[in-house]
Amino acid sequence: MSFGRLSGIVPPMVTPLKDRDALDVAGLERLVEHILGGGVSGLFILGTTGEAPSLGYRLRRELIARVCSLSAGRVPVLVGITDTAFVESVELAKDAAQAGAAAVVLATPYYFPAGQTELIGYVENIAQQLPLPLVLYNMPSLTKVWFEIETLRKLAPIKNIVGIKDSSGDLGYFERLMELRQDRPDWSIMIGPEAMLPAAMRLGGDGGVTGGANVFPRLFVNCYQACVAGDKSKLAYTISAIDELQKMYEIGKYASRFIKATKCALSLLGICDDFMAEPFHRFHPPERERVREIIEPLATRLNSELA
Repeated sequence: MSFGRLSGIVPPMVTPLKDRDALDVAGLERLVEHILGGGVSGLFILGTTGEAPSLGYRLRRELIARVCSLSAGRVPVLVGITDTAFVESVELAKDAAQAGAAAVVLATPYYFPAGQTELIGYVENIAQQLPLPLVLYNMPSLTKVWFEIETLRKLAPIKNIVGIKDSSGDLGYFERLMELRQDRPDWSIMIGPEAMLPAAMRLGGDGGVTGGANVFPRLFVNCYQACVAGDKSKLAYTISAIDELQKMYEIGKYASRFIKATKCALSLLGICDDFMAEPFHRFHPPERERVREIIEPLATRLNSELA
């Protein structure tokens, strides 16, 4: 599938698992159909929400092949290739291209923090070897390194870089990203933190890569559409529902609680298993019940009012 300028909602898919190195295949099929049924603009696999760094390479390749097959060209599939090893990122990109993915997504290599000069050289070198368009991914809370604005300006001449996803949570930084339109008006600039979607759209963003869209894709699509149309009533309603959904991310005490809550919600909705890649584990019954108390009333409300 060719890759044009992307806009709208592109959920960062969870990876349904049933064991340490086994996909929940039936759950994956249901999840893809559930998300696509919400009217999203694409699928992003092997990102943070997809637990990519915790997954073996064999399973990553199986996931790529299955999702590309299941999507059947209905929307572009974006594949995360972030790794500490340059060659592994390139090899995964080749597999993604062979499977029919539309683009690859690359965050800064983690563990040893790279300097900005090192990062520029790294992206320049890897971009030459990638068989697909490249979306950069700013995730400093987990990789320890920002794609600084001046770094992005220096990378802008690389034609196969087609956009950036920003998960910094810093709207000031996101606003500065908009300045890059002067150099690359074709870039897609997307926000990660879902509660910031309306603010990012007001700044000129193209949409969101929002984890909550795994659970309620239509909610986030409607929020995006309300932003585009300037429908204040619809926007207020969707913001209220998204704020309610955020409460599930407050359950639990570890950093993994965001993914746990998302997988737990999907499990409660009967979509896929909530098994987590080690060293993480699914929510225990008390936390699961708290997620249920948020999700079930919200699902009833959305089914009746956002159908």
